[in-house]
This record gives sequence, structure tokens and C-alpha cells, in this order.
Amino acid sequence: MAKHSSAQTDRFVHDRLPPPDQWPELRYDLPELQALPEQLNVVQALFDRAVVAGHADRPLFRSDERTLSYAQARAEVNRFANALAQMGLRPGNRVLLRGGNSVAMALAWLAVVQSGLIAVATMPLLRATELKAIIDKSKPSAALCDVKLQDELKAALALSPDTAALPLRLFSTGDAAVVLPDSLEALARHASDQTTPCPTSAGDIALLAFTSGTTGSPKAAVHSHRDLLAACETWPRHVLRATPDDIVMGSPPLAFTFGLGGLLVFPMWAGASVYFPSIPYTPEAMVLLMNRVGATICYTAPTFYRQMAAFARQHGIGKLRISVSAGEGLPDATRQLWKEASGLEMLDGIGATEMFHIFISSRPEAVRRGAIGQVVPGYEAKIVDEHAQELPRGQVGRLAVKGPTGCRYLDDPRQTVYVQNGWNFPGDAFSQDGDGYFFYQARTDDMIITAGYNVAGPEVEASLLQHPAVAECGVVGRPDEERGMVIVAYVVLKPGMAADAAQVKALQDHVKQTLAPYKYPRDVLFVPQLPRTETGKLQRFALRKMATEART
Repeated sequence: MAKHSSAQTDRFVHDRLPPPDQWPELRYDLPELQALPEQLNVVQALFDRAVVAGHADRPLFRSDERTLSYAQARAEVNRFANALAQMGLRPGNRVLLRGGNSVAMALAWLAVVQSGLIAVATMPLLRATELKAIIDKSKPSAALCDVKLQDELKAALALSPDTAALPLRLFSTGDAAVVLPDSLEALARHASDQTTPCPTSAGDIALLAFTSGTTGSPKAAVHSHRDLLAACETWPRHVLRATPDDIVMGSPPLAFTFGLGGLLVFPMWAGASVYFPSIPYTPEAMVLLMNRVGATICYTAPTFYRQMAAFARQHGIGKLRISVSAGEGLPDATRQLWKEASGLEMLDGIGATEMFHIFISSRPEAVRRGAIGQVVPGYEAKIVDEHAQELPRGQVGRLAVKGPTGCRYLDDPRQTVYVQNGWNFPGDAFSQDGDGYFFYQARTDDMIITAGYNVAGPEVEASLLQHPAVAECGVVGRPDEERGMVIVAYVVLKPGMAADAAQVKALQDHVKQTLAPYKYPRDVLFVPQLPRTETGKLQRFALRKMATEART
């Protein structure tokens, strides 16, 4: 294939990529991956794919206020793109995006990437100091922000004289009848609905995805136009298998690559449609809306499915046919609870911001109890020891992955930690059985070494979740002079359950009966809620801090 030069004249990100010898080995073994062109604009490709398949008049975006077909959405994206051009932006400029999941946020993201700009989407719940760290690292040329979320962004911009005058355009949820003065919609209102997408090369940068990491300075994972389309040809094609008749809904933010793939890029690739709610999701609201809008595919985290189960049993799940779980480990107790309530086998998967999306997963008909799944076609994975030597099947070690996507951090020395000898190391401990099924143990830094034994916190959590008194739990290690570490369980009880010494003993005995006795939690602490990230991940670092401080 002929090489195409970059269309991104702002070389800020390109110049701050890791040196080539620190890149992961990118593999394009599948025929569909080998067919990806060298000149590629992922947004143009997704819209063109819909037109060729005859989906132009089918719905793409749905909300309670409006529905946009693929053709109508493309016209709106073109107007937004022309508005961005009026702002004087040029290909390669970074554009900070701040908004919840809405039609307008999706349109703005598509317009930014179609224009050859680089999307820097941020979580809605981030505060000013957190936003400032992202701004300082990505050096955006403009910001687009939901009017409801402007205060923290303006506070972040005001923290530095370099950003105080950064061009900022607000947008509504996209469903309001009134167009705000000086908003993105106002600028786009009189713009043409025709434009020529930026002729980006496949290797040009589409987005910076900031990790939802729990400690240290934020890391920005860089993904190209090729990465996004390559991701469509792996898990969505071979495992998810969505159809144009599917209506997709879910809770992960579009600023999170799990949400960006599941609630925007992958549905567009399949010719499906996405429903964006006008109210925040709660477990009951998710189930009720699922029934009302006829959703067929749902994305959310394991904790949310566990909370949804009672409402699914009460209200039913309507037309739902696929429930996707990712973002954190799926305890088997949660899988079985959801299956009992809904009749659906969970589609589990593990992915990473650095890899863009899911690389280990199994179709529902190929699930093996306790396993996340098998490696997704297009990827390769193995379990290795601390010296990167592959371990025999059944042994616990570090997960190593390679495929058509991989980690490239923006100007970050931690690149050499994540990528070693061409392999990506997501930081997870796994084992693999003889049939190639992968069994999650823990984050490698969440392994608890107590009295010489290695204990995975999620394994103890899975045991506790089987007890009828437990609603949620988190298990961590606390330093201990005698045992090295002791196992500490933070437990949220179901309503009406007693938080007393008898309950502590009952839970400890339950773990001793279901796991090796040395894995039982020496300390059981009852709490009203667990610390979680905006994407639903349990913040074990916060629990470790609580456990350590409680003993000092």
C-alpha cells in the first residue's frame, strides 16, 4: 500500500510519541485488518460504511427529545466541523471535550476527529485541579464544554495565565430548543452541512485518552485513526456481532474508551443506533429505560449489573439480548445473579485504555464459568513470569498482549513499563487453562502476600459476594509485622442486615468454607459505600489507604 503523508500540520503529539524502539509490535494478521487503507479518516469511514450499507436513513442517535438518522447526524457533524474551522483550528490541534453522554457530545467528538483535530475527552466528574493536569499535558488549542459542566473547566483554565484565554465554546445537551448565544450550536447554525473531511493518514492521531489511573500524574494514551477502525474489526466483528437493528445503551462515559467504543464507534460500524438518556442512570432507571426504548445491547460495570438484578427481576429486560460487562473484574456471583434475573449470559471482557478496548472475551455461547474468555481474534496473549518467560498453563503470572492496537503514551517515561519487547503489559495477573481460557486473578499490584501465600483480592471478594448478607465488597492487604500483610474486607451489607461481631464471624466462616482457609479476611469492616471511579471501578488504593491509616 502506498504511504500517505500526515495531514496534521500541528506536530505536537507526533513529536511527543515514544521512540519507535519503545512501541508495541502492532499486528495486522486478519484479512480485514490488512485491508485497512493508508489514507484513513475514521469518522468519514464510519459514515461512508453506513451509506454503502443502505443505512443513511436509519436512526443513529436517539434521545427522548430527538432522533437523528445517519444522514442527519452527518449533516450536523459537518456543520460542527465548519464551525471549528471558523475558530481557526488546524489539523493536529488538540480540542478538550467536556460533557456527559448526549447527542451533542457525540456530534462534537465526531466533528473534532473528522476535522483532523485530536479529541481530548474528559470525565464529567473531574474537578478543576484534575482538569488542569490534563490541560497542562495535552496543551489544547480550544475547549468544547456542556453548559452544565462549565464551572469546573473555567476554574481550571483560570489557574494558569497560559490557558485563561483559551477559546471556549459551550454546547447544550443537544436537545434544547433554545440555542445559547456564542455556543457551538450558534456558530454551527448558519454553517454549511457539507464539508470535506480532513484527508488524514491512518497513522494520524484521533484522540488522547487519559487513563483513569488511581495514583501519580495522568497518562495520555495516544490512538490513531487506524487504531479505532482496527478495533472495530476485532471484538465487535468476532465477539459482539451487533446488527443494524440493535439499539445500544449504557453507563460508561464517552470520555472513557470503554464508552467511546461501546456507545459510539462500534454502533456506527455496525449500522446500529445509540440511546442517550436525559437523566443520570440509576440501576432502576437503567432497567426501566431499557424496557421503554427497546434496548438490545447494554454496557455497564459489574457492580451496576449486580444492583440492576433485582429490578430486572421485577420489571423484565424487554428486548435486551446482549449485556456487556467490562471496566473491572466480573465476579462469578454477579454473573450468576444477573443470569438468574435476566436469563442472559454476561458477555465479559477485559480491555485497557492503552489498547483502546477489549482484547480478551468470549461469546455468550462459549462462556466457561470463572473465565473472562479467550483471546479476541486479531490479538495474541500469554502469561509470563517476572522475566517475561511464558509460564505453563495453569500458573498465575503477568498478562502480556499484542495486536493491532497498543500502548503509546504521550511523552511519558512509563512507556517502558507498559511496553516491553513489543508486548503490552496491562498490569493484570492471570492464569490460562489448556483450552486457552483466561482467568483473572487481580491487578498485579493488588495481589496480597500474607504469611508467604499469594491471595488475589478479587477472589476473596467473589466469595464474600456469594453470602446473602453482602451487597458489595472490596478486599485489600494491610501491612502487618507478623504476616507481612493481612487481608482486610470492606463490606456494604444489604438492607436490614446486622453490622455486628456475629456478622463478621459469619462472613469469615463463609470464606473459609469456600476458599483455602488462609484466604479469609482477618479484618471485616462495614461501610455504607465503597470508593469508586466515575467509570465504576473499585478504588482499591483508597481502601488500602483507609486500612493503613486505621492502624496508625
